[in-house]
Amino acid sequence: MDIAKLLIYAGLAIAGIGLILKYLPWLIRWFGKLPGDIRYQSEHSAVFIPFTSMLVISLILTLVINLFFRK
Repeated sequence: MDIAKLLIYAGLAIAGIGLILKYLPWLIRWFGKLPGDIRYQSEHSAVFIPFTSMLVISLILTLVINLFFRK
């Protein structure tokens, strides 16, 4: 795959994410609220580790990429 196609796909993906964030925010409200996501807040600091949410996103992206780019 040449660099031009890669840039086009990356641009389309970013535009799609932007449209989802603008017009369909309820699609991503679950992010960071799944069991297994770590959230710690103290008086002077806050730590957020979306472990389970990133695992779900990784699985979804793996399935999508395998469906489109399988030879």
